[in-house]
Amino acid sequence: MIRDDIKAAQVTAMKAGDKPRTAAVRLILSKIKDRDIELRTDGGAKDDDAMVVEVLQKMVKQRRESITMYENGGRQELADAEKAEVAVIEEFLPAMMSDEETGAIIDALITETGAQGPQDMGKVMGQLKARHAGEIDMGKASGLVKARLIGR
Repeated sequence: MIRDDIKAAQVTAMKAGDKPRTAAVRLILSKIKDRDIELRTDGGAKDDDAMVVEVLQKMVKQRRESITMYENGGRQELADAEKAEVAVIEEFLPAMMSDEETGAIIDALITETGAQGPQDMGKVMGQLKARHAGEIDMGKASGLVKARLIGR
């Protein structure tokens, strides 16, 4: 499980005295724990690896937005710190599908759902997220789905 890999990485980083990596891994574990508590109060348990991947993807997205803002604001040292955290977080994410593989899956889902145009984007994205949430960058996928549906 991904959660176990993260806990093992925390121990390794602590033993190695790598303070930045230890801090990043602790932050990851903290966000996962927050999500556990949130799911507990909502009454629904989710597949652990899928939930952890969702948390990690959200963390990466937030940091990429911060990097852009820091670079635009001339705060390169803060952008570099965020980039270092992104690198640590991405170590625990499963490999994402290539654009070609994503395109093939999108084409199959468009055919399967019978989507005719942009108004059917929700159908396709819903199926895509349900089946491939941890394998595909949903931001990119959204653009690909839209482009394919506009062309119909």
